[in-house]
Amino acid sequence: MATLIKMPKLSDTMEEGVILKWLRKEGEKIKQGDILVEIQSDKADMELEAYDSGVVRKIFVPEGGKAPIGGLIAIIGAPEEDISAVLSGSPTVSASKAGAQANPTLSPTSQASTTAELLDSKGKASPLARRLARENRIDLTAVSGTGPQGRVIKRDLEGMISGKPAGATPVSRPIIPGTAEDVELSPIRKTIAKRMTESKTTAPHFYVTVEVDMDPAMTFRDQINAVKEIKLSFTDIIIKATSEALMKHPQVNATYLGDKMRQYHYTHIGVAVALEEGLVTPIVRNCEQKRLDQINAELRDLVERARTRKLKPDEYLGATFTISNLGMFGVEEFAAIVNPPEGAILAVGGIIEKPVVRNGEIVIGHTMKVTLSSDHRIIDGVVAARFMQDFKKILENPASLVL
Repeated sequence: MATLIKMPKLSDTMEEGVILKWLRKEGEKIKQGDILVEIQSDKADMELEAYDSGVVRKIFVPEGGKAPIGGLIAIIGAPEEDISAVLSGSPTVSASKAGAQANPTLSPTSQASTTAELLDSKGKASPLARRLARENRIDLTAVSGTGPQGRVIKRDLEGMISGKPAGATPVSRPIIPGTAEDVELSPIRKTIAKRMTESKTTAPHFYVTVEVDMDPAMTFRDQINAVKEIKLSFTDIIIKATSEALMKHPQVNATYLGDKMRQYHYTHIGVAVALEEGLVTPIVRNCEQKRLDQINAELRDLVERARTRKLKPDEYLGATFTISNLGMFGVEEFAAIVNPPEGAILAVGGIIEKPVVRNGEIVIGHTMKVTLSSDHRIIDGVVAARFMQDFKKILENPASLVL
C-alpha cells in the first residue's frame, strides 16, 4: 500500500517548510532509512528519512517550493500501484507514520523515525552521509558528528568534500545602483516577524537601563584567561551574572500564562545569534549549575552550529530568559523586544572608554549600558529595578562568580 509523505513539524514555531533538495527522483527506488529529502524549517535544516521501502511515485513540491505542516509532499509505493485516488484529491492510501496527522509533531513514538532523530541501525551516520563517505573515501570513524546523539550527517562532510566550510554563505548578487528588488522572506524571517509582532502588540513593554563599571570585569577576564587555557568572553561573564541575578529574582525569570505566571528556579538562557536570514537563540541550560569555563565551551559550540544551522530542536527551544548583545558592533545602547513566552530580555551594549568620577577624581574608565525589557503583565518597575541593581552589583564584583 502506498505511503503519503507529509511535511513534518520540526519546531514549535514552524508553520511551513522549504524543500531544499530531493535525494530521490520520481521513479527511483528507495529503501527504508534512506534520506528522501532535505527540508528547511524556521530554525534548522533537517534530513527526512524514508520509513518505508518502495518507489518514489510522485513528488508534489519541487526544490525551493514550500508546503504547510501536514501538507502532502510525496508518495512512496509499489511500481505498479494505483495512486489515482490520491492524485484526484481523494486519498485512500495509508497515511505515513510521521505525516498522517494534519499537524504532526516530533515524538519518540511517531515522527522520530522520519528525521535524523534516531541512530541508524548500521551506525552513527545517516544513509546519505555513508554514501557520500564511500564516494569520497572518507573514514567516518574520524568524523565528529553534529547530528542528534553525535550522528554524522551530510553537513559534517561538506567541508571535507568541497574544501569549504559547511554552511558557507553563498556569494551575494551585485547591487546595481538605482534599482530595487523584492526579496522573499525566509522561514526564519517570517517566524521572527510573527513572534515579534505578537510580543509587541500583546505584551506591554517597559524598559530599565543601568550603566555598569566594567573595569573589574575586564581585569577579572584577563586574570582568568592568563591562568586558564580558555578565551573567556564578556558574554560568558554576562550570562553567569544574569543567571545569578535571576536566581535571586524569579519574578523576572518567568512566563505569563493568562490567569497565572510560571516562575522558574533554574536558568535556561538563550543568546541571540545573527544569521544572514535572521536570528536564532541557542540555549545554555542550567547556567546556575555551570562554571564559567563550562558556559564558555558550551556557548562556543552552540554559536558555531547555530551559524551553520546544525542546532537540534532542544538546543533552541525552552529558554526562560534571553540576552541580546550588540556591543561588538559599536552599539552603545538599545532596547530589545521580549521573546515570547519569556517575560524579559536583556539588551547589552558595548564597553565604552570614557571619563568617570572615582573617589572625587576624574579618571579614564570603561562602562557598559544594559537595558532590561520586561512584560509589565508579570513584572513591575521596582522588580525590574531590583534585578538590575543586583545584576550590576554582581558584574562589578565578578569574583563572586567563581565562589
